[in-house]
Order: sequence, then C-alpha cells, then structure tokens
Amino acid sequence: MDPYFLIFEILMYGLLAWSLVDARQRIGWHGVGQVMAGVLFGILLEWATIQQLHAYRYGRFAIMIAGEVPLAIGVGWGVIIYASRLYADSTTLPRWSKPILAALLALNIDLSMDAIAIRLGMWDWGQGLAFQYFGVPWANFWAWFWVVSTFTAGLWFLADRPYPWSRWLGPWVAMVVGVIGVLATNRLIVSIVPRSLYEATIAVVMLAALGLVRWLRPRIVARPLPPLSRWTPFTFHIYFLAAGLISGVIFQPPILLVVSLAMAGVAWRLHRNR
Repeated sequence: MDPYFLIFEILMYGLLAWSLVDARQRIGWHGVGQVMAGVLFGILLEWATIQQLHAYRYGRFAIMIAGEVPLAIGVGWGVIIYASRLYADSTTLPRWSKPILAALLALNIDLSMDAIAIRLGMWDWGQGLAFQYFGVPWANFWAWFWVVSTFTAGLWFLADRPYPWSRWLGPWVAMVVGVIGVLATNRLIVSIVPRSLYEATIAVVMLAALGLVRWLRPRIVARPLPPLSRWTPFTFHIYFLAAGLISGVIFQPPILLVVSLAMAGVAWRLHRNR
C-alpha cells in the first residue's frame, strides 16, 4: 500500500468521524444523515461519472467500491461539502446564493489538490502532466462547481425545512438531485457546448459565480467560525503541500508550489477568526 494513499485515507476517515460528531451536536441525528448522504453522493457521482465519461481512473486504495471508486474519495466529498456548508451558513449571504459560495470554497481545495494528487498516482486523467491545468482538464473544475452547488442547494432547500419529513428525506432527495445535476452539466460541457467555446464557457461560469458572491458582499456573522469549517480545507492544503514537498512532485513544474501556497493563503485569509 502506497503510504501517501494510506495517510490520505486515514485523514479522510478522521474528518468524517469529526463531521458526524459535529453534525450530531449541532442539528441532531438528521444532521448525521446529511453528512452520510454527502458521502454516498460522492461515491455515487464518482461511479456514475466514470461510467458516463470514462475520463479518469483511480489508483489502488485500501477500500474500493465496485473496484473503481475509493471509499476515501466519497468520504472526501462528504466532509468538504459539510465544511463548506458550515462556512456559508456563517455568512450574511441569502440562502439561494450559499450553494455558490460553498462550491467556490471547494474549488479552492481542488485547485491545489488535484494536480499534486495525479502526480502521486491517486488518480489519472490519461492526458499527461502538461495537459490544460497541470494535467487536469478544465472540465474537472466545472464538475466540482456543479457537484457541490447542486447537492448543497438540495440540502438547503429540502433538508433545512421545519418539517420532520423534509429533515429525514431531504438529504436523500438532494443526493438524487445532485447526481442528475452533475450528469446533466457533464453532458452539457462535453457534448453540447462547441469545443471552441469549452474554455470560455467554464471561465464565464466560474467568474460569474465569483463576481456574484463578491457583489453580494458576504460578512461573517458567527465568530469564531466552526473549527471544522476551517480545519477541513487546511487538512487538504497541508497534506498535499507536505506530500508534494516530500515526494518532490510539487516541483514538476515548480509553479505548482506557488499555486499550492497561494490556495492555502486564500483559505487562511477566508477562515481566520478575526
């Protein structure tokens, strides 16, 4: 077993345990259901995306679902979504726009993680390490945006209603909504948007989301921030920085180190408690 894979898996399961305890304390057992729905959503969307696009494959982790999807990856989706929601819930943003902020927070993690992870062999896009974003297709970031925004939108609009049925059934309905949304947006960017407009479409959507959040001028209204909302992104940033430095892959090319430090700096700026 590759030690980088094993350490990553241990970190993911540790964050999951913390998330489950935190959700139970904050909103009760249906909060635990929300976290677990996020994990199952992550596993399901990974499997469905692999079947739909055949665009990437995973390395061999300790626990694999259907021989294709590492359990730790599904757990990673669950804890990132939960931590991003905690942060967004601590702001003055209107409810309808919080899924957009949650998706942007998740992208902050992926912009430094994915390029290092493929160099460690955790997954492979099959395009070489010089392809588009350091070997990562631009469509990956499109997918991350819609994965987090569609699922969290389902949670906020279904699971957070003051009705018993919505609290218990909402997360599972949100999971279905999220998978359908991700598969539909995957199909849009891969098969419908003309190839000449591929990069422009992704850039416009990402910049529009960022511009909207900036225009709404969110403020943090609940300080200190929930510890889990801060330590989840920091865990990803610190781990992949450390793994990249120890293995040396973060210098292939050296600009990766600059990008990773910049994304970690953005996370620190957003999550500091003052």
